[in-house]
This record gives sequence, structure tokens and C-alpha cells, in this order.
Amino acid sequence: MKAVVFDKDKQLKFVTDYAKPVPKKGEALVRVTMAGICNTDYEITKGYMGYVGILGHEVVGIVEEINDEDKSLLGKRVVPEISYGCKDPDCEWCGKKLYRHCPNRHTLGIWQKDGCMAEYFTMPIEVLFEVPENVPTKQAVFVEPLAAACEILEQLHIKPFEKVVILGDGKLGLITALALNAQNIDVLLVGKHQNKLDIAKAQGVQTQLLQEFKVEKIYDVVVEATGTAGGFETAMALTKPRGVLVLKSTVASGKELNLAPIVIDEITVLGSRCGQFPAALRLLKSGKVDFSPMISGIYPADKSLEAFEKNKEKDTLKVLIEFSK
Repeated sequence: MKAVVFDKDKQLKFVTDYAKPVPKKGEALVRVTMAGICNTDYEITKGYMGYVGILGHEVVGIVEEINDEDKSLLGKRVVPEISYGCKDPDCEWCGKKLYRHCPNRHTLGIWQKDGCMAEYFTMPIEVLFEVPENVPTKQAVFVEPLAAACEILEQLHIKPFEKVVILGDGKLGLITALALNAQNIDVLLVGKHQNKLDIAKAQGVQTQLLQEFKVEKIYDVVVEATGTAGGFETAMALTKPRGVLVLKSTVASGKELNLAPIVIDEITVLGSRCGQFPAALRLLKSGKVDFSPMISGIYPADKSLEAFEKNKEKDTLKVLIEFSK
């Protein structure tokens, strides 16, 4: 089958002869219609996680085969949560359906599991979710990052009167701003690019350019989505005493950071990663968010490598790869 592969020689390749997967007991075989390129995919090509295999974890597809007594998803359009656990009855994380924290997890296209940038992939049926009929495939492919944004409200109760600021107008910051705004949270999105801020502004989000933004400790919740040490320092400077600083991006830097404000102001730092899909699917079904303006290009599978090159461009937000109709 056709697939986008990062191989053992550290080369990104498009191949046409990759073996079609066979679903194990409890798994489904899914025919891919569309997949999205995430920054994590790009980081993998630079050595992140030491992963080799088929890339991709943002996907929409049609269930073609199920190796289980439960056939209810057969023929349905679905999206997969990206991780599944060990299924050990004594595993506390699997018991809570928090598969992303299971110490023996498999993660689609990232860790111990071939990804979805291919004609087919397999996943356990318990992590597959049907896409509502009124949600276009081009919207549904955003479910994974949208679920990550919704997870903030799973972890933290934001009161109606509290002020929230999001730093960073990349994909992560934009999606988080749209998700929180759609749930009636008082959100301000701050970034460096007016064209990106305008995408959020058009859907009712308050926005401000960084160079015009006044840094002061007045925010109850600060979401750091820049992925930079400087962004983290700014986030600390914005969080009011006893406020919450949500780390939505991984800040990897050799720069020395002064963490004293966290102690002095008694700031709670909350790490926030993946989210569960049902809430994100309900939000998409409501029509309260529209990710169409974030799509920078849609490429056929045969031009997947060109899609990855497009993803590297500065103004690119989301690139999609179409494998079938």
C-alpha cells in the first residue's frame, strides 16, 4: 500500500509497497480518507522519540473490517484517539481511559505503532469514534488537536469571571483560542502575526499583536503555546498570584530560566497534553468552530513529500494529505 515512512536510515520516503496491516483481535482496519501533518511528524524526522515507521496521527477514515464481535462501527467514518493502553485490568490509567498515561501504551505514528499516513491503519475499536454526519472530513481531521485544547477544561475549571490569555498564534494557540472561546471563556489571543490572529478574530476571539500588548500580572489563567523559553518567561510575568500557567507546548531550551516567580506568586503550573475525543466531536458538531481558514493546502497521497515541504514554510498552518475519497 501507499505510505509516508520515516525509515531506519533517517529518510522520509513515500512508498507504494508497504504491507497492508491486518487487524488483531479487538481491532479495526480503517481505510484512510484524509490525514493532517502535525509539527510532531516534522520533529520525528529530526530524531524525536527515535521513531521509525509510518508517520501520522491526525486522520479520518472509513472502517472496512473489524476483528471483533462488535461490528457497530463497520462502514462508519471515524477518528482515532492516538494512544491505546495495555488493557491490564490492574492498570489504573487504562481503567480511567487515560491511555496516554499508560506506561505500556502504543501511540499512533509516534511510539510502537505505525501511523496513519497510509492507505490503511489499524487501531483498537475502543479508541475509534464515529464522526457526526454534519462534520466535513476537512474539519474532522482537526479532532486530535481540538481534543488537546478541550483537555484544559477537563483539567481546570475556569470560572466565568476569570481572564484567560493565550500566548502564541501558531496552530496550537489558534485552536486553543477557538475552542475556549466557543465555550464562553473570556479569552485573549496574543501573537506576532496579524494574518493568523485575524483567523481567530473572525470567529469572535479577542486578539492583540505582541508588540502592542502590555505585560502585567492580571490574568487568572495563562496558556503558553509558543514552545519557547521566552514565551514561558512572558507567561510567568502575566500570571497573577495564585493563578494557573498552562503549558500546552513543550518548552525545550538550554537557556537558564528564573523560576522564582512561580514560588513567590504561588503559581500553579499545569502540564496539558492530549485530550479525549467525544468533547471535541461534540464541539465540531455544534458548528461553533471552523478550521477551514487554517488549511494551507491539500495534497494527494502521491505528493506527500511536497506536502511536508509546504509544512516547513513560515506562514503555513495546516497541510492535509488525501488518500481516498
